[in-house]
Amino acid sequence: MITDNQLYTLAIFLGSASMLLIVLYHFLEVNSEDHVAEEKPRTAAGKAKA
Repeated sequence: MITDNQLYTLAIFLGSASMLLIVLYHFLEVNSEDHVAEEKPRTAAGKAKA
């Protein structure tokens, strides 16, 4: 059987690893090249020019 101490160590390790992977994912997502906001042409007060 698994002891309480082993379960505690495993939970701490897996929780820490998941947090590191989440931070790494967000860092890579923010700095990716294809994540560029498209600029829309601006119009005065929402009216299109004719």
